[in-house]
Amino acid sequence: MTYQRPAYEQVTISHGGNTVVLRPSLRAAATLVERHGFPGLFRALDDLNLTIISEIILAGSTNRQDAAAFLLSQAGKPLFPFVSAVRQPLGDLVSMFTPARDPKAKASKGKAISWAEAYAGLYGYATGWIGWTPEAAWNATPTEIDRAYVAHLDMLNAIHGSAEQEQHVHDPCEEVTEGEARSGLAKLKANAQRGKP
Repeated sequence: MTYQRPAYEQVTISHGGNTVVLRPSLRAAATLVERHGFPGLFRALDDLNLTIISEIILAGSTNRQDAAAFLLSQAGKPLFPFVSAVRQPLGDLVSMFTPARDPKAKASKGKAISWAEAYAGLYGYATGWIGWTPEAAWNATPTEIDRAYVAHLDMLNAIHGSAEQEQHVHDPCEEVTEGEARSGLAKLKANAQRGKP
């Protein structure tokens, strides 16, 4: 069975009557991937590493106080049932730290970049191109920023045209150089002095 990414990227973790909502925000992605890398995050879930699992929950939570209370409620209780309950949703969350593939997008021919560079680029698109506040950029997911940036470019292309669209064909016969203009003007003056039209 393949993983179906939700349209609105969010996961809910529940255990022992407590629930926390998590979002794969740019802030969470940049912080956790910089600190542990994607392999380290997935390995922590496989190895039942409570420290990193707690970091993922705190970084991804929509309400940090709820996340702290959720983790505190697990203190002194058996670890395995807790980790078994949160492992799959946290794996889904970490997967959402990469922008969802746009089926209309063409394959990139650019050079490979690090995730830190990719996240910095997304932040730049959000704040520089789209005009979001820094807070809005950090709270949006990488997919949301990517989709908003593409939509912004589509809007600019619709308003101003695209370089890919057919350009107006320029007729070189209509072009007159400065030298030709001066030469023509000189001929007109000479003809006027001789009384010719």
